[in-house]
Amino acid sequence: MATKNLKREALAILRDFEVAGEVHTSADIESVKETSLRAATRQLTIQFDNAVYLAIIDNTIDDDTVPLQEILSSGRPGLKGRFLRNPRENDFITFGIRHKFRDTYLFQVEPTFVRLDKELAARYPDLSRSTIQKYIKAGYVQVAGETVTKASTDVSDMATIALTLPEKQDTSGDTLPILYIDDNVIVVNKPAGVLTHSKGVMNDEFTVADFFRRYTTFGITTNRPGIVHRLDRDTSGVIIGARTDEAAALLKKQFADRTVKKHYTAVVDGVPKLEKAIIDVPIARNPSAPSTFRVDPKGKPALTSYEVMSSNGKQTLVELRPKTGRTHQLRVHMQYIHTPIAGDRVYGSAQSAPRLCLHAHSLELTLPGSHRHTFTAPVPSLFEEMVQ
Repeated sequence: MATKNLKREALAILRDFEVAGEVHTSADIESVKETSLRAATRQLTIQFDNAVYLAIIDNTIDDDTVPLQEILSSGRPGLKGRFLRNPRENDFITFGIRHKFRDTYLFQVEPTFVRLDKELAARYPDLSRSTIQKYIKAGYVQVAGETVTKASTDVSDMATIALTLPEKQDTSGDTLPILYIDDNVIVVNKPAGVLTHSKGVMNDEFTVADFFRRYTTFGITTNRPGIVHRLDRDTSGVIIGARTDEAAALLKKQFADRTVKKHYTAVVDGVPKLEKAIIDVPIARNPSAPSTFRVDPKGKPALTSYEVMSSNGKQTLVELRPKTGRTHQLRVHMQYIHTPIAGDRVYGSAQSAPRLCLHAHSLELTLPGSHRHTFTAPVPSLFEEMVQ
């Protein structure tokens, strides 16, 4: 039956039971859904005036709440509520009303209260709980027309809840400097401030992955198309992307096997005690600040070599060669030897430079076809200027 006709029928039933009045129209029915409980038994699930009603339409059911409740509970275990009495019968307690030549019974569902994020997770099973919590905190969720920003808010499972997301920013006109491209890979010079890939569904800014999406078939259904390695948001320089699944497998294996040679250029605050050295100290996530890392004897092995290029006594231009690829490795290691990277707002001082002075200068690896190749991105002129 068409939705319009179902709403008309639902309104007629609600009027019969004096739940709705003559002033109400079918437009006041928020939603109605028809299901079949068993042969010749129809059920209408009606949402009206922030409440849910279940209408059972059948001529074969005794006018008794016990078998009626059993019929409803068979499909909805734990269902709570009450059957509404027939308002037309004053002398006897009855529940059924003749409607379109059939007996009709109306059950008012008793709402249960749960956390808002849990209720949304039930309504939107394709979204993770953490994603839903971010949506709520961002103000994208309304309960009965009111914006709610706390995931722990108790709401009725019958409540009218709206999840409205902002339109994603149009980044089709954004671009990145391409250093190299062929049928297998694409290499770009990532500017500082650009994310490698989205951190989650909340992100609507332009990323390297958004740019790679135009050139790749690898990971196209994810938020990381083409991505096989990453650079921190504030780090600039060479980043390579895979254009096919086969190229992705080859590149990922090289990063995992540590056969990729990576050279970074950085400006650090202060002057290292040694002009050339290897920093061999393990790194682990900082439990008191989980988004950061620290030197930790129980951490994962991390190895970085550095060499001083030039210095003005206050700041120093260095070349860094990570032998491992731990998150924030170069930033943590340079902090460890008391010369943090200039402009590092997490591990150093944001006031010492206008940006994080870390640049992925070159990347050497094997491309599909078994030939070795080195890609380079010019060192920002700012770095040289800072150490003059």
